[in-house]
Amino acid sequence: MQRIKLYTVDLIKVKGNGNITCPECGIGISPDDTSEEVYTILEPVMKGNQLQKIVIRCNRCKSTINLTGFNTLNKEPNAQN
Repeated sequence: MQRIKLYTVDLIKVKGNGNITCPECGIGISPDDTSEEVYTILEPVMKGNQLQKIVIRCNRCKSTINLTGFNTLNKEPNAQN
């Protein structure tokens, strides 16, 4: 029986356009891929009306990956005078 591995990827630390690689098998995961051939979105986790993380599953190795770092997206930009 294959053990499912759990990983956390902080998107704040990811360089570029949000593409990551699965920490277990190395397959490329793109936020632009909506086909669900490479990964499946399992659950968006909200706290109030703010996105805290998105839980995805790599379809190749079946690892679960918690995507974090959305808190910076939830902050309102400073008002410009």
